[in-house]
Parts: sequence; C-alpha cells; structure tokens
Amino acid sequence: MTHKFLLSFIFCLAGFSFYAGAQKKPNVIIIYADDLGYGDLSCYGATKISTPNIDALAKKGLRFTNGHSTASTCTPSRYSLMTGRYAWRKKGTGVLPGDAALIVPTDNSALPSIFQQAGYKTGLVGKWHLGLGNAVEKDWNKEVTPGPRETGFDYSFIFPATADRVPNVFLENQLVVGLDANDPIMVDYKNPVGDEPTGKDHPELLKMPAEVGHGHNQTIVNGVGRIGYMKGGKLARWTDEELPFTFLTKAKSFIEDHQQEPFFLYYALTEPHVPRLPATMFKGKSELGYRGDVILQLDWAVGEITKQLKHLGLDKNTIIIFSSDNGPVVMDGYEDGGFEKLNGHKPAGILRGSKYSILEGGTRAPFIVSWPAEIKPGVSDALVSQIDFLASFAGFFNLENKNGIDSKNIWNAFMGKDKKGRDYFVEQSSQLAIVKDNWKYIRPSNGLATYKLTHTDTGNLPTAQLYNLTDDLGEKNNVAEKYPEKVKELEALLNAEEARTK
Repeated sequence: MTHKFLLSFIFCLAGFSFYAGAQKKPNVIIIYADDLGYGDLSCYGATKISTPNIDALAKKGLRFTNGHSTASTCTPSRYSLMTGRYAWRKKGTGVLPGDAALIVPTDNSALPSIFQQAGYKTGLVGKWHLGLGNAVEKDWNKEVTPGPRETGFDYSFIFPATADRVPNVFLENQLVVGLDANDPIMVDYKNPVGDEPTGKDHPELLKMPAEVGHGHNQTIVNGVGRIGYMKGGKLARWTDEELPFTFLTKAKSFIEDHQQEPFFLYYALTEPHVPRLPATMFKGKSELGYRGDVILQLDWAVGEITKQLKHLGLDKNTIIIFSSDNGPVVMDGYEDGGFEKLNGHKPAGILRGSKYSILEGGTRAPFIVSWPAEIKPGVSDALVSQIDFLASFAGFFNLENKNGIDSKNIWNAFMGKDKKGRDYFVEQSSQLAIVKDNWKYIRPSNGLATYKLTHTDTGNLPTAQLYNLTDDLGEKNNVAEKYPEKVKELEALLNAEEARTK
C-alpha cells in the first residue's frame, strides 16, 4: 500500500512539474539594431550580403513585411518603444545630445515596468540614448540618476547616447565602469573642456577622417573625432572595436543569471551606426566595406544569443523580437567608404528613402518575432509597430496600460493570428505622415527635399503627397491630385490624431 502511494505521489509530482513548466511565462528578448535597413538582411532580399543567423530566426518565426519604428531617427523611436507614445506628442524627444536629461517617465508606466509588474527580471544592455539624470549639467563621477533603473530595469549596462557622442564610457547600473577617482569626467556640448586634441585641430590623429558639417570633429576618443567635448575618464573610455564583445558578454551573463525565472532583456546593439569600426575578425569579410562588416558582426551576435538559449534549454519558450530603430544611412559623418563599397547593395531594398526620411525607407524596418512554442513560422503583411509592444504585452499579462495612449494591443498580429494589425499608423521625420489601408498621406512641407550631408531623399515637398502602397511600395507615383477625397480623409484623421490626448 505504501509502495503504491509513493508511486502515485511521484507521478503526481512529475505531472505537476510538467504542468508548471508548460505554464511558465515566456522569456522575452528585444534585439534592437541601429540604422539597419529593410534591405540589409538576406531574409529581406539582400543578395550582396548574407546574414544566416538572423535568417534562421526569421525562418523559425514570423517575418513582417510591414513592421515599423515610429520615426526615422533613433531617440524618437526608442522613446516610443519604451513609452507606447508617439514622440511628437512630447517636446524634447528629438535626437538627444550625450548629456541630455532622462525623457522616459518614471511612474511605472514604461515597457520594462510592465514586465516587472508581471514578475519578470528586467535587463538593458547596449545603447540607451534616452537621457540620464535630471539636468544637462550632471556629475558623471557618481551614480547618474534617474536612469534605466527608475524606468523599470533591474539591471543595466549601457553607453549613454550614441557611439559618435561623448562621453564614450560604459555605465553599469548607472555608474561609470572603470573610473579613476583621480581623473574625473567632464562633458560639455557647447564649449571645449580640458586640453585634449580635437578632430578639427588635429586631423592627423584620426584613424577615420570625419566629413565636414556633421560635428564629428570635437574630442578625439580612440582615434575618432566625436560630437561634444570631454576630458578625464581616460581609463574608462571604450575601444570601438570591443563594443560588440562587451555588450554580448553582458547580455549572455544576464540570461545565464536569470535562466531559472522569467526575464525581459532589451539588447540594443550599436551596429551599423557610425563610427563603423568592426572587430578584427569581421574586417573585410562582407566585401561591402566597414558598413557591411558590422552588419555581419551584428548577425554574429544574434547567433551567439540564440546558441546560448538553446544550450540552456530556453529556446522554445523565449520570445525574440528583432528590429531596427529606423532606416539605413550609408554616409553619416565619417569617411568609411560607404558609397564606394556598396557593390550594388541596396540598404533600403525596394523602398524609397532612408534614415531622416518621411518615406517608407525611414520607418519600415526588419521586423521578426520568434516564439517556437507558440508562433507558426511564416511571413505576415500585417501593419505592426514597435510602439505596440507595451499595450500588447500588458494585455498578455492582464495588466493596465496606463500612459501608452498610442500603443495598441495587437498581440494576435504579433502571434500570426491576425493578418491586418493596426487600423492606421503615424510616421515621423521632420514632419508627419499617416498610413491607413495601405494609403499613405504625407503633409506638405517646406523642409529640405534632400539632406546633402547624408544624401538622403527626405520626402519633403511643398505639396501634398498620396501613395497607394499596395501598388507602389517604392512611392514613385504621387496620386494626390487624382484622389483629393482620400487626401482630405487622411488629413482629417491625422489632425484628429494630433488633437487626441487619451
């Protein structure tokens, strides 16, 4: 009798353990590239470069053809991802300098806070570029707060802004890594500080020359002229070529440390943003110059993460979301042979426009969602955006979406069960556009039609533009005069969206 009871008890325990494992919340990893275009990956049609690890991720999950960041530059898109709000609703959400104050709310409404409320451990590794502290003049020699922790991240390992902006240091949990107290850091974006050489005065010290007009001619760090002035912190400064290994190591450590509990990791890569200085193992491997090399570097990092998940037995129940903060840019301030070595590669693919543009190439990005336990592999044409992660995960966890007024719960679209996605979507550059039922309306603008510094087709025109994206994804044929009622309809919808406060 006792023997039978023990056997029954053991079987019950085994059944309970299986049920508990089957019901475990999925881990979630957002892998966020920087300036990666719709046509930069072989799974999106690139033929001059091969990205096998991201391709494998796409093959196991859903590859979206109509997935978007909210803006064609980085800070606004990252703000929307974190807050569930369009950045144009809030002043001060343009591309931030490296010493900007925090712009993400600290009221438990941001994306990482949603995961915390659902019982997740949350981590951030990589590029931040959403400000730190309360004031522009901050002390980098002690804990810089508020920052990622106050927005909902239990752990963070970041650089503050972009790789081409000072301070070029890592912060772990909001403290500069490796700082020597006898060599304090000072940063200024208006006036030179200290006596360190600048790219403007000492171009002979540069290992990557800067183009005139971009501002990459101020304090030199690691042989590269940066935007902004910095002195001190010499032992704490990073080497560009080591960035991918450092961020990958920290991301893998976070996964390793939290493998026994549900975790959310926001892994924000710096590739292929400038300055492009690939690690030695990737130099010359792409035949597309340094920009191609760092895309291979990015693909390798994705592969290392997926290998680790499989090794730890976490691959089936981990949601991986891969996307980019905006469209591609080839020349963006440094003479790295971008145009000369394109070799026929089209970073935006069939799209018109790029980073800084209101055209589709500005916000339509690579967008992959993989969850082997739940998502059936395939391709989806649903209209989806990164702004919707907040409401969709809040809905999945049965939590309240407090302030993400623009974020929509399109969970079924992310899971491949809804083929439509959003009803409409607002895109941002220096102006606004709106897309509904594959009709795109771009407001008249007096802005520059071309940014000469970056060779960008901005999409700005002094007259209204209307495109039927079903037949004209390349936005070649402006049909505004042919369909004036559609123009009025979409202008009215855009006006109503701007006026909406809830």
